[in-house]
Amino acid sequence: MVDVSTQSRTVPVPGGELELSWAAATDTGRRREVNQDAVFAAFPLFVVADGMGGHVGGEIASASTIERLSALADSGTVTPKTIEKALARAVKDIAAHPEATDDGTGTTVTGVFLDTSGDAPHWVTLNIGDSRVYLVRDGAIVQITTDHSVVQELVAAGRLSPEEAENHPYGNVITRAVGPSEGVTPDYVRLDVADGDRFVICSDGLTKELTDYGIRHFLDENPDPADAVTAMLDAALENGGRDNITVIVLDVGHPQGAGRSDDSERGPDDDAGSSPADD
Repeated sequence: MVDVSTQSRTVPVPGGELELSWAAATDTGRRREVNQDAVFAAFPLFVVADGMGGHVGGEIASASTIERLSALADSGTVTPKTIEKALARAVKDIAAHPEATDDGTGTTVTGVFLDTSGDAPHWVTLNIGDSRVYLVRDGAIVQITTDHSVVQELVAAGRLSPEEAENHPYGNVITRAVGPSEGVTPDYVRLDVADGDRFVICSDGLTKELTDYGIRHFLDENPDPADAVTAMLDAALENGGRDNITVIVLDVGHPQGAGRSDDSERGPDDDAGSSPADD
C-alpha cells in the first residue's frame, strides 16, 4: 500500500501569510505493469505528468519533465517563462534518450503554482494534455483545466455529449503533449486566492474511475489531504484501476490579509487557455 503523508508550510505573501497543506501519491494500478506517471509536490509547484509511448518511453518522458520542473521549483523562480524553458529542456532530454525513439513518446503535464510576485498572491494552473486540475470552492467542484484530447474537441463541437465521451474509443488520444519532436506551450489560468480552497491535481487514471461528484465526495469526507488522497486512490483501484493513478490534494487555509482579489481577477468559472506570461 502506498504510504501517504500530509505536508504543510506557512508561506509569507504580500499582506499576510498562507497556510498550505498537501499530500500526493502515485500507483501503478491493477492493469499496467509499469507506472508511467510521475509527480512533484513541493511549494510553490504541484504537478502531475502522465507518460505515454513504448514500453519505457512514457516513463522516460514523464520522469524527464518532472525532473526539470522540480529543479525549477528548487530554484525558487516559477513563472510561465521559466516553466516553458524547463519544458523545452525536457523535450531535448526526451529526444536524446536512447530508449525514447518511439514517435508516440510523450507526457502530459498539469499542475498549479503560487505566484507571489505581485501585490497579491495568485494561483496559476498549467496544462498540456488530459491530466486535470480541479478546484473545490464554496461547496462546488470545478474542472479548471481543459483537456487536450480528441474527445474533448468532439464535445466542444457538440458532436459528443459528456456522457458519451466517458466511454469513447478515442478516450486515450490526446492532441497536445510534451514529447521529443516538438515544443509546446501550456494553457494557463490565473486564479485568486481564497481561504478554504482545495485543489486536486490528477492523471486520467483517477478520472477514468471516479466522477467529479465522486472526487468531491471523498474530499468532503476527508479534511486531511493524505486521507483524501488515500480514499480516492483506494476507490479508483476498487473501481478497476485500469491505468496508472496519480493524485495531489492541496489545501489553502487562513490567508491573513490575502483574501480574494478584486473582480478583475480570474476565478474558477472563467474560461481556460489564457496565458499570464506577459503580466
